[in-house]
Amino acid sequence: MINKEWHLKNKMPKNPSIEERFKWNLSHEENCSCMPIPAKLLKEMKKRGIK
Repeated sequence: MINKEWHLKNKMPKNPSIEERFKWNLSHEENCSCMPIPAKLLKEMKKRGIK
């Protein structure tokens, strides 16, 4: 289910850094269940010990 209000208030920055992508996706996971964290990003997060 999509949390439309969260999405309207939390846009992904244009040309985000990897750290911005980590932060946005973690916040997204906590506030909306419309999609999982992309596998490639999740792999990099695990590699860096995030989450």
